[in-house]
Amino acid sequence: MDLKSLIRDIPDFPKPGILFRDITTLLRDPDGLRHTIDFFTEKCIQSGLQADYVVGMESRGFIFGPPLAYQLGAGFIPVRKPGKLPAAVHSIEYELEYGTDCLEMHQDALQPDSRVLIVDDLIATGGTASATAKLVQKIGCELVGFGFIIELRDLQGRKNLPDVPIISLIEY
Repeated sequence: MDLKSLIRDIPDFPKPGILFRDITTLLRDPDGLRHTIDFFTEKCIQSGLQADYVVGMESRGFIFGPPLAYQLGAGFIPVRKPGKLPAAVHSIEYELEYGTDCLEMHQDALQPDSRVLIVDDLIATGGTASATAKLVQKIGCELVGFGFIIELRDLQGRKNLPDVPIISLIEY
């Protein structure tokens, strides 16, 4: 299946000069969504990415993370923006092009030595994925890899990530 044909391009969003890759058109297509999850699962298995937990970042990592975790027989852990989780959290602040941001995870979400796969819909510069990896490693977990639906190759986000397997289903 040609997944690119199910992704809508929106020019000048969220600001002029940006070409936004909109996955909502992929999500609404039952066959496309099923194929995406099945293909994602297949690539993880082929790459030997055996994880105890799939970690997904807010918010689109929440869309693909749980069904992938289900298929892999793993648990799912959400990583959220500050103030969204009700219990005690681990947090990490990270640099953006225009300032800083912060991510949080419940302190009891992961145990040291857990094997973790980090998943999101898209990798651009790699900042959010890199910060999530640092958070997971700070807890003492083993990062087994990353999985993304879309990779924007020109932005070279891979070079900002740890040296573990990286899966992307679609490249632009």
